Amino acid sequence: MLGAIAIAMAIPCMRVEAHANMQEYITTGGMADVMDEYHEKTEYVDAIADVEGCGYKCLGIANVDNHLNVRETPAEDGKLVGKMSNNAGCEVLGREGDWIHIKSGKVEGYCHKDFLLTGQRAIKRAQSCVVKEAIATEGGLRVRQEPNTDSEILTVMGEGESVEVLEDESEGWIKVLVDEDEGYISAEYAEVKEELDTAVTMTELMYGEGVSDVRVDMCQYAKQFIGNRYVWGGTSLTKGADCSGFVLSIYAKYGYSLPHSSRAQSQMGKKVSLSEAKPGDLVFYSKGGHVNHVAMYIGGGQVIHASNPRTGIRVSAVGYRSITTIRRIIND
Repeated sequence: MLGAIAIAMAIPCMRVEAHANMQEYITTGGMADVMDEYHEKTEYVDAIADVEGCGYKCLGIANVDNHLNVRETPAEDGKLVGKMSNNAGCEVLGREGDWIHIKSGKVEGYCHKDFLLTGQRAIKRAQSCVVKEAIATEGGLRVRQEPNTDSEILTVMGEGESVEVLEDESEGWIKVLVDEDEGYISAEYAEVKEELDTAVTMTELMYGEGVSDVRVDMCQYAKQFIGNRYVWGGTSLTKGADCSGFVLSIYAKYGYSLPHSSRAQSQMGKKVSLSEAKPGDLVFYSKGGHVNHVAMYIGGGQVIHASNPRTGIRVSAVGYRSITTIRRIIND
């Protein structure tokens, strides 16, 4: 027993100091979980060091095909408080029977142990899915085609918005991925962090008053595919879709026919402002003055879209890049 305690004390992942009664912690399953997943101390500690930048003391990783429900209480009928996409990270706070108490982003609640990797398996998964992101420290950060100030501007990032880093800083520029496009941002106006996706709260996915039932249902339907694959030219919500294919397939379920082209879709319906936008309206973004990406507004300042092969279908802030136009296809 003393040997087990010594090992646990040596593993940074475990917050043993939080348990005033060590014997209670061991006998209620906390220590047993660690020992079941612990194989090689040196390998484990080295792996933890590789993902320390993610900011977790006791890491959990969602291991699901689509999304993992986070509930207010440790029960199947517990109120839904959030959703985690596959490979999203969380802080493991404890365990109650078959349920794991977690905190992920703004969400705190319980998820079933069968769908959450912990211990060494979580660390190993994190090594392969951690994403390095550049966060704009000032509004109006330009993403350029090439690493120089004379190059074409692809889009503009708002303060606090993030993009995936493809290559670390070189001569003052960071190579990034914005949806399907590669570009460069000035390192002077960005902060680079290694991050895992976190849960989305149900509050973040709420709708405004007066939104029609079809719009609410359409957005709920779209969100069940969060985390699914991006495939260029695809229209399958389960096997893979690109940005316009994703929107096309969501709209098709509700009887609307759209072309498989973001540029063509941007000519349909009527133009509305961001302040007028309703869940279900389409938001378009451009490259070089031409529309090349589409997302669907879901309310609360957020859009859902098939972003790129690395991130798949995800939720982003509506202004994560400069908006070209917003179109309303649904007449209600």
